[in-house]
Amino acid sequence: MVKVIAGRKGAGKTKMLIDLVNKAVEEESGNVVCIERDNGLMFDIPYSVRLVKASDYGFGGYEFLEGFISGLHAGNYDITHIFIDGLFKIAKNENMNEAEGFLNWCDRFGEKEKVKFTMTVSADVSVMTEGVKRYL
Repeated sequence: MVKVIAGRKGAGKTKMLIDLVNKAVEEESGNVVCIERDNGLMFDIPYSVRLVKASDYGFGGYEFLEGFISGLHAGNYDITHIFIDGLFKIAKNENMNEAEGFLNWCDRFGEKEKVKFTMTVSADVSVMTEGVKRYL
């Protein structure tokens, strides 16, 4: 399952993501991971969540992100939910077609490995491809 929270900057996407992280910790039996650009969420999410600061790993592109997520899962099969705050900023790529390809990859990976994905995207719905919109 892949869910995208979209909207312009300042629309409350991160607050919504924080609420969903807290809910996942309470309701899910596995491990929860949150990937963010910096340490902005450190005090807003429970300590049990594995917080990944993307700037520490030199993220660049959707292919890198796919490999990183695959590596996370290979090291911990108990991950049930991966949250990504600011997908375009972390991937350093705002191309909607490439974002759609990444979301489709997450959908296939999640189905196979029983991992849910929730991510925020700073973009207006009107500029999204139909493939991206199906994850809203």
